[in-house]
Formats: sequence, C-alpha cells, structure tokens
Amino acid sequence: MDLSFVILIEMLYAVATLVLISAGLAVVFGMMKVINLAHGEFMMLGGYATITATSLGVNVFVAMLVIAPLIVGLIGLVVERLVIRHLYGRLVDTMLATWGLSLFFIGAATMIFGNTTTGISTPIPGFAVGAYQINGYNFFIILVAIALVLALLAVLKGSRAGLIARGAMQRSDMAAALGYSPDRIYMATFFCGSALSGLAGAVLAPLVGLVPTSGGAYIAKSFITVIAGGPALIAGLISSATSFGIVSQIFTFAVSPVMGEVALLVAAVILLRLMPQGITSRFFKGKL
Repeated sequence: MDLSFVILIEMLYAVATLVLISAGLAVVFGMMKVINLAHGEFMMLGGYATITATSLGVNVFVAMLVIAPLIVGLIGLVVERLVIRHLYGRLVDTMLATWGLSLFFIGAATMIFGNTTTGISTPIPGFAVGAYQINGYNFFIILVAIALVLALLAVLKGSRAGLIARGAMQRSDMAAALGYSPDRIYMATFFCGSALSGLAGAVLAPLVGLVPTSGGAYIAKSFITVIAGGPALIAGLISSATSFGIVSQIFTFAVSPVMGEVALLVAAVILLRLMPQGITSRFFKGKL
C-alpha cells in the first residue's frame, strides 16, 4: 500500500513537471505559431530571478510565484517588441532568431552569475510513508500545475480577454476590423507565455542545481510534450504530459531514471508515428 501511494505521487509529480515546463511554450507555439528556441533560457532566467530575490531577503514563495514570472514576462515583452514582432509568419527566421537569443541569454547569465552551480533549498520538508521517503515539495509542484491548468482554462475559455486573444490568433484581420489591435494581443500573449516559462523555472529551481546552460535540459521535453499534444492547447498539454509522465515513471521505478528518460523519448517517437498531428487530432477534437 505504501509503495502504491509513493508510485502514484511520483507519477503525478512527473505529469505536473511536464505541464509546468511546457505551458509557456504551449501558449506561444499553440496560439502564436512561434517556435521559441529560447524557451529553456526563459526558464533558466526564472530560476536565477528566484535565487537572486531569495538572497535579497524576499520570501521564497513570493519570489517563485510573483517576482520571477513578472521579471521573465517583462524580458519576453522586450524580446517580442524588438525581435519577434518583425518575424511573425516567418517560421525559420523565428527559429534562428530565438536560437540566437538563447545563446545571448546563456552568455549574459554566465557573465553575471558565473559558470558555477547555484541553487536554493526546498522550502517544504520531506516526510516518511512507511519505509519510503517522499519529497514534500513534490506536492507543491502538483498543486501549482493544477492551479496553472485551471487558470489557463478560466482565462482562455471563460474571460473576454481570452476569447479575444484566441480569435485574433485565428483571424487577425477580423479582430482588427472589430477594433482590436492584433499587435497588442500578440505582445500580451508572448508576455504571458514568457511569464509561464519563468514560473516553471522558478518553481523547479529548488530541485536542481542551476547553471546558465540549465535550459537545455528542458527544451526537448517541452517541445515533445507540446507537439505530441496536437492542436488543442490545454487538452493536448494535459493528455501528452499524462501519457509521457506515466511511461517515464513506470520505467524509472522498474529499471532506472535513465531508462525513464529514454522511455519518454521512445514513447514520443511511437506516438507521433501513429498520430503525426498529435493526440488531440484524433481524440478530444473540438476541445480547447
């Protein structure tokens, strides 16, 4: 019984982690069709923002949930105004530009923070379940992921701003004819996507040692999760994160953590071979 509970929590944690690291990319790619190769670096910046704010005496939860998303969102806003806004509809150019941005952010972080590993301790202690030890911070990550999905649903489906943003992404000319500025909507959407990336990096910062190249550890997983999810933003994100998280944890417990990572990639290859347009191209059609 104790082992079953531990496995369940670890599976939920794996799913929640994939949701967190992919949400920002899902908003930017799923709504704006912009492939942001600097997504991992936005996460890295969120982690450094949390560590810096905490070292200055800010409460760690305020640093993770408020300051880091805001700072990274503002950085994303500057990036959108200076670079991305000139490249909409030019997929390859956008990929090259964001790849250059990722190198710039890595270099800037190395100059400012150095190339040594830094981090903060988890603010929630672990506890024992029978003979097993569970990291209490995993529950916090699960709760944040649930709150994030509910917030995305509320904004995109239940708010006027979300409906306008979705409409503008599909027919910008119609939105402009109705008096809404597509330029401002794109700017706000990229800000939100960047802020979500910063939030993910901030929340995961206590679990990993942070270096300027940390973003590379997340970019592949997040892209795989978003692409495998298919055209539906939230339904695709949840379905692919759940599928890959469960597969990864099964192989992690059965074999090793390395095999868990390999199994995730193999599962992605198989899924995209069977469903090239993603999970929601065949299931959950019409869902957000």
